[in-house]
Amino acid sequence: MTTKETVDLGEFQFESGETIPNLEIAYETYGDFTGDNAVLICHALTGSAHVARRPDAGTETAGQARAWWGDVVGPGKAIDTSEYFVVCANVPGSCYGTTGPSSTNPETGEPYGTDFPPVTIGDWTRAQRRLLDELGVGRIHAVVGGSVGGMNVLDWLRRFPDDVERAAGVATAARLDAQCLALDTIARRAITGDPNWNGGHYYGGPEPEEGLARARQIGHVMYLSKASMARKFGRRSAGREAVRDEPTDPAGAFFPYREVESYLDYQAEKFTDRFDANSYLYLTRAMDDFDLSAGYESDADALAAFEGELLLLSFTGDWHFTVEQAEAVAEAGRVADVDVAHHVVESDHGHDAFLVEPEKVGPPLSELLATGLEGRMISDTEPESDADESFAPVHTSLFSR
Repeated sequence: MTTKETVDLGEFQFESGETIPNLEIAYETYGDFTGDNAVLICHALTGSAHVARRPDAGTETAGQARAWWGDVVGPGKAIDTSEYFVVCANVPGSCYGTTGPSSTNPETGEPYGTDFPPVTIGDWTRAQRRLLDELGVGRIHAVVGGSVGGMNVLDWLRRFPDDVERAAGVATAARLDAQCLALDTIARRAITGDPNWNGGHYYGGPEPEEGLARARQIGHVMYLSKASMARKFGRRSAGREAVRDEPTDPAGAFFPYREVESYLDYQAEKFTDRFDANSYLYLTRAMDDFDLSAGYESDADALAAFEGELLLLSFTGDWHFTVEQAEAVAEAGRVADVDVAHHVVESDHGHDAFLVEPEKVGPPLSELLATGLEGRMISDTEPESDADESFAPVHTSLFSR
């Protein structure tokens, strides 16, 4: 049993203090609710509620051509929708059905544009809590999310610690580092520097597609690793059949159009067809602003009220959300006496690993939901001699059935 719905939560006050009269949340559910089997999945930056494949989805759902975690969530899969009641909600500020900058402001009859209130990850969490209330879900069996969705998970643990039994943060961190903040800044400047951006009020006219395209290209470079880019593209020419619309500059026609350029152009074109530039501004700012320790003395203090189990998954080739950052969250959990495990996956796919390697992501999530973390702190390999014994990389073989 699956549903695809939109619910009006009524008036909503954002953490900024600004209020909108109606917050509509687009969400999808999979499976049947039995009272104690709800699993909330938090999507990544430009994801939607369409987390799993649906028999009625056709070729496109919520602007996305395919389910973004369809190999992890579904009947008989790691997050088994024949056993769990899975809920995934599109976050406020997005453009996939939930109220955001492209939505109509009922007070003016025009799209909000940049008159939409600033959005935080805390706003996402509070909106999800209200949605679950509407669905009759109280305490949730687990909350799972990747990338900024993992930050959303951590926010659940500090904001509603009594409402969560188990949690998994995949390829995530307590906050972004300065390098990622800098790259996000450049991406946003690409959008706001586009002449068509018009202060965010471009609806009904030319859209800032060039700026959004450059922003997405920066994002894609962040999601890949050096090894994966070398393997995918190297320095190869894209070939004569792959010709860019026009050279970037007059001298550019003399030089080869490389495969890596062709890939970035293709990804940018696909993205500008499906996503809103203002939403990209709003959601990246929400991610950049998140700091687990905000309002607390430390990350450990922020997690101290959570009495459930927390699993962190990180990937060795991910420089966007690093292994070290995940371990810092795990260590904060240990200091706070949280039952926590850190599962390190050997991968050279970069940040995209949590999406493109379901065979490595699925098993630990399946075990977490079924049996919790018992025994998961033991590694099947010896840690490096200079490593802390409590941080032994845990390999997928431990989670094999």
